[in-house]
Amino acid sequence: MTLRVSGGALRGRRLRAPAGSGVRPTASRVREALFSILGQDLTGDRVLDLFAGAGSLGIEAASRGAARVVFVEQSRDHARVLTENTGLLDGIADVVVRTRDARRAPQTLAAAGERFDLVLLDPPYGRGLAGEALAALDAVADRLLRPGAVVVVETDGRDALPERVGTLLRSGPRRYGDTEIWLYTEPDQPADAAPPREDG
Repeated sequence: MTLRVSGGALRGRRLRAPAGSGVRPTASRVREALFSILGQDLTGDRVLDLFAGAGSLGIEAASRGAARVVFVEQSRDHARVLTENTGLLDGIADVVVRTRDARRAPQTLAAAGERFDLVLLDPPYGRGLAGEALAALDAVADRLLRPGAVVVVETDGRDALPERVGTLLRSGPRRYGDTEIWLYTEPDQPADAAPPREDG
């Protein structure tokens, strides 16, 4: 599988994907659409990439200006590939790779004083993991999420997602083929507007 950064300072750079592992990196066109919605310039943002896999979403955020990215990936094999991929971010962003369950990471990170402007969730589809991770975020949202934070969830429509995470409200989905993108934002954020539908 060819996996490349779709925009920003590292546009076109290749990333490794764990071979034969079942990892499903977010398609390039979905990443381009997502970061267009979020805004191309993420300068200074602090980003949490849960269920990071190969790290394509978090690396994309750093390529577009994020200052710090914390990657959380439970599989040690995947984390090794992820760590190799994040080598691209040397001198671009502060990077941390945590090998742990993404559903338990929010509590640990909040206890460590981490706070984020953007949270990216791309769990395996159809296992209820998105809802469980969002519940974990909700439990510590007041400590983990900075004012104006955005939480992004990628699913295929089989996961039931809560309407609210802390003070953030759900909007979406935006559809790209079988992929759905949901956004959680404060009610006055532009991303809370009615989303367009894109089928492909």
